[in-house]
Amino acid sequence: MIQVIEQQHIVRNDKILSGEPIIQGTRTPVRALVELWRLGVQPEEIPLRLPHLTMAQVFAALSYYSDHQAEIHEYIERNRIPESLAGTQLEFKQREQAVH
Repeated sequence: MIQVIEQQHIVRNDKILSGEPIIQGTRTPVRALVELWRLGVQPEEIPLRLPHLTMAQVFAALSYYSDHQAEIHEYIERNRIPESLAGTQLEFKQREQAVH
């Protein structure tokens, strides 16, 4: 079942990511945009990395996050890859800097 949320462009679909908030018409979770933003990616740059998204969708996701921070943080933690499997945090930062 698709459930439209009070935020335009944000929906929940029980068949996609177990009902986690996603961008309407995609499988992109709100948490993915929030994680990019928290890494220092400017909202205007997010569609350059995720070209299937519009600026309106990006700002809707960040607005949803602003109103539901605890919920989105829970999804981020639930989906975090343990450092023992992903490498050290320092290695990640070095890889992220190399991309910029």
